[in-house]
Amino acid sequence: MEKSEEQFWKDFIKKHTNSFIVLIIACVCVIIGALLVVFWIIEVNPFVHPRTGTFNDWTLNYIVGFIIQIILGELLFVGIPTGLFFGAGGYLWWRKLPAEEKQEFKEREKKETHRTKDYGGGGGFSFFMFIAYCIYIAVDGNYNATLGSQPYSYWVYSWFLTLMWIIIVLGIPAGIILLIVYFKVWRKKSE
Repeated sequence: MEKSEEQFWKDFIKKHTNSFIVLIIACVCVIIGALLVVFWIIEVNPFVHPRTGTFNDWTLNYIVGFIIQIILGELLFVGIPTGLFFGAGGYLWWRKLPAEEKQEFKEREKKETHRTKDYGGGGGFSFFMFIAYCIYIAVDGNYNATLGSQPYSYWVYSWFLTLMWIIIVLGIPAGIILLIVYFKVWRKKSE
């Protein structure tokens, strides 16, 4: 009789308790390391003094640089070591696994039907909008202006103007292409 998914994992964790404990400790260390790297980058950022700086001291240029600095710091100090640790550890663990357990894993993998779930992700539009917003602010000449140098409404209206330009730049060609496709392809199919 085949085990249920829950029973399979309970038995598997009981057989490999030490490996599971090492996995949990490693995950906790990764989370703590990631938080420490963020705190360290906040303390040593070259843009605004972390103790006396205010939001009025920040510019869009500083924000972009700070985001890039956090991404690179996390990748260098957390991501790469974590990948190496879990990759090497997983490989060594898999090599020591008995052949019958490896076979059971492979059989379960063949039987399972992996359904992809759509979590409704952003699809990259937010990132694209941020890049377009930075370009708009730079063209407007306020990329290095502190956030407090302009009224709040300026930053909000700039976002709406950026959205308007995206719609104009992408929407007009998309509309023309849709008209061409309609008259050349879809209309002929319906006749």
